[in-house]
Amino acid sequence: MQHYALFTFFLVVLLSLSAPACKHDPAFPGGGDPIDTTDNPIDTTGNPGGGGNNSGVPCNPDSVYFQNQILPILISNCTESGCHNNVDKEDGVILTSYQSLVSTVENATLNNWDENKLMKALLEDDPDDRMPYGKPPLPQAQINLIATWIQQGAKNNGCNENYGACDTVNVKYSAFVQPLIQAKCQGCHSGAAPQGGVNLSTYTNVKTFATNGKLYAAVIRTTNWMPKGGAKLDDCTLDKLKSWIDAGAPEN
Repeated sequence: MQHYALFTFFLVVLLSLSAPACKHDPAFPGGGDPIDTTDNPIDTTGNPGGGGNNSGVPCNPDSVYFQNQILPILISNCTESGCHNNVDKEDGVILTSYQSLVSTVENATLNNWDENKLMKALLEDDPDDRMPYGKPPLPQAQINLIATWIQQGAKNNGCNENYGACDTVNVKYSAFVQPLIQAKCQGCHSGAAPQGGVNLSTYTNVKTFATNGKLYAAVIRTTNWMPKGGAKLDDCTLDKLKSWIDAGAPEN
């Protein structure tokens, strides 16, 4: 009886998600003939983050990389306690890896927003149905990034962001630190109730935690590092962050 009730619950949830409840006009051309990419070979080339060397492949600015760009967004915004992590598995959905995404989210790689449950949840108008639940919607730029990744084949790909020498000279807040914080930290550390009381949604707040040493200390820990649940930042990224902090954490 308990198994039957559980099955009925998930069936109701599935039917509600598949109903035409999404009130957004798709922000991207995601209609026409559906393209199912789940059978495409998994591309795991590259060295996400890298270490300022020539391993892996350099990042192509015209490509979107799951390991470097998409997974950090999902982990930061969707895998906190009670949500889509490996323990809580809210609604049976786990968003901690490529494999868990494609196996627990229906049509997550399908280039058709009417069928792709990931895009439907992100584009939903109703805050009770929209993901991430209980938070503001993802910035349009991040939704665009996820949509582009799907349109490019939804590959399990990665690249070496620091291919070649690691340049730690004159690190910019606008070009490096702010995008890093937005992609890997703000999902948890923003809004009305940021985790740990740490809000990193503004430059002023980021500078406060940078200059008091707490930001760097959190990312270099050997256990329980930040970003929580994500891959540890690579050595080059850490060096560039420290260079910016040592320069006084300027808003440059």
